[in-house]
Amino acid sequence: MNTQPRAFLFLADGFEITEAMAPADILVRGGIELNIISISDSHTVTSAQRISVNAEFTLDEYPLNDIRTEDIMIFPGGMPGSTNLAACAPLVNRMQRHYAEGGTVAAICAAPAVVLSLLPLEEAVRARGGLKMTCYEGFEPYLTAKGVTVVDQRQGVVADAGIISASGAGHAVAFGLKILELISGNDAAQKIAQAIML
Repeated sequence: MNTQPRAFLFLADGFEITEAMAPADILVRGGIELNIISISDSHTVTSAQRISVNAEFTLDEYPLNDIRTEDIMIFPGGMPGSTNLAACAPLVNRMQRHYAEGGTVAAICAAPAVVLSLLPLEEAVRARGGLKMTCYEGFEPYLTAKGVTVVDQRQGVVADAGIISASGAGHAVAFGLKILELISGNDAAQKIAQAIML
């Protein structure tokens, strides 16, 4: 039985294409099982840039309860993609349960603020004496209201307390590499970084 963590990438209309496809590419290159799931009843999801992507599953087709604690749930940013993700109650409920069970979540751009702020971040702040995240500029209040310390967006990617956050499309490759590193280790991430000329 394969017990390697799997990655689940959730797409909603209005997502940022680079923030979804760059991490997807990195994870596939790294040999990770990646499941791309549309939150609507259509496999075709249209990005904020009006580029359509075909997801493998719709939310109704993939049983969210099959997501294991060791798996990673990934949320690309973009608007209104982030708000569409946040408005999807079954997805948010599964994300909250996943994180409560010790699972990892990853989000980039507006999604760390708009989507991950729906997690009980205040509890993580209290339990750990602080929590660091990043997000797209202008979305900081979603996080600071929960007591989160927002790291300078130019740093790109932050991993803390089961949360991987990234500030924007310019850091989408680094975001994917950080997820790969968490799943397969630093050597695996470095191998892919070198293969794509980083």
